Amino acid sequence: MNDEIVKTVTDKLDLALEKGRLLIEEEEFQQKVQDLKNIAEDTVRKHPIKSVAIGLVFGFLIGKALNGDED
Repeated sequence: MNDEIVKTVTDKLDLALEKGRLLIEEEEFQQKVQDLKNIAEDTVRKHPIKSVAIGLVFGFLIGKALNGDED
């Protein structure tokens, strides 16, 4: 029974990895990623101080979330 579960999970993971690989290789997906990158770069160039401040806030929040309650 455990072998069947492992085989089923392995097959599902293989299928998910293949779908992910195909998605990443799609030209349309790559173009969307490039467009998002260009928008982000333009925004940072137009508003560098705000961008740094937002980055610091997000970094702080992510750090707090990953640290948990260690008080």
